[in-house]
Amino acid sequence: MHLTLSAAANRPSAASEPQGGIAGWAAGLVETFGGPGAGAAIALENVFPPLPSEVVLPLTGFAAAQGVLSIASALFWTTLGSVGGAVVLYGVGAVFGRERMHAWWAKLPLVKASDLVRTEAWFARHGTKAVLLGRMVPVFRSLISVPAGVERMPLPVFVALTTAGSLVWNTVLVMAGYLLGDQWDVVGAYVGVVSKVVLGLAVAALAVYVTMRIRGRRREKP
Repeated sequence: MHLTLSAAANRPSAASEPQGGIAGWAAGLVETFGGPGAGAAIALENVFPPLPSEVVLPLTGFAAAQGVLSIASALFWTTLGSVGGAVVLYGVGAVFGRERMHAWWAKLPLVKASDLVRTEAWFARHGTKAVLLGRMVPVFRSLISVPAGVERMPLPVFVALTTAGSLVWNTVLVMAGYLLGDQWDVVGAYVGVVSKVVLGLAVAALAVYVTMRIRGRRREKP
């Protein structure tokens, strides 16, 4: 499915036209519904992180460069979609709640109740910064909404922080797609590398944590 262009002379090269997959699906939404279509794609991306914003947002910027929608519309609807998706995950965390979180945590191996208490205390002190900056970090930009809901961060505060952080992230990627034009897909490659680095660091930190826990339990045995 291709983005509709106003003139054949402005039509991008075949390599730049999304032919299928997630890019083709997103292109179809933007072509058919304009800004609201882009917003719907980003809302789904927030709820289902495997849908990559690094594809949808630059593609939306490319569509703006071709006159399918305006930059203002692209930023407004994608940010609205980001906030909408984040509120859904916030609601999941709020419904799950602290009591269920503690009950679930108690069943996990290699963890202590005190670890969760410390985590809650950390979020109470730094939750606003975590939500704001987390919206600009690949992988965690969606997940950060869940603990915010669990800890019942005031919804107006959560929405304001999510809006601010999402607007920064969306602006960078949409404008990159707008300026790169036919090369909009380059953005996804670079952001993909950053995502892999972030995920790798998280896995490494988890491995260190598990190793320390196992060693600690061995020392505790008589």
